[in-house]
Amino acid sequence: MFSGAQISLYPMSDDFVGVIMSALGALDPYRDQLRIESDDISTLLVGPPEVLFPAMRDLFSASARTGKHCVLSATISRGCPGEPDDAICHSTQFDGPVAPLAERQAAALTAVQDAADMDVFSVAQLSLYVLGQGNHMDEIYGCIDFLKQSGTFEKSKHFVTKLNGDAGVLFATVEQAFCRFGPPQGHVTIDLTVSANSPSAR
Repeated sequence: MFSGAQISLYPMSDDFVGVIMSALGALDPYRDQLRIESDDISTLLVGPPEVLFPAMRDLFSASARTGKHCVLSATISRGCPGEPDDAICHSTQFDGPVAPLAERQAAALTAVQDAADMDVFSVAQLSLYVLGQGNHMDEIYGCIDFLKQSGTFEKSKHFVTKLNGDAGVLFATVEQAFCRFGPPQGHVTIDLTVSANSPSAR
């Protein structure tokens, strides 16, 4: 299995370099559990979902706590057939056969209830893609049903679902969407945008 995310962080501030460089310290506790590669457009994080999503959450929350309008854009993928297996990505979440959809929805809701409180109100929109599956829409509709019950659901939009809430529960919700829907060893991707402190909300 290969899992990871290409992420870009955009602080809307004259001091955007300072905000980004300071926020990068939030990744320090995860550096021995992730492969991290940066260039001039994005940063690649490679590792298991149980490390990947908290790392993104902490990075985003650190930048948002500056009070500046911050946006995180991420393309998240697992099981891509074009990527080699990587031992750093091993996760027991993908062991065994796929459980019935209702069981996976219930497990996802239970996991979200235990999410960390980051004290950072955020909004997000995501699109889930279950690739190479004849019943991909069953999985997507099942995920949408989970999102509607997660406590973060705001509304459906064209091509995306909009969520809002504390960054802790938002990233936990996206992690569950990523891990629980689609076959355990299948190719699943999420397009994610998270925003905090937007002046539009005011």
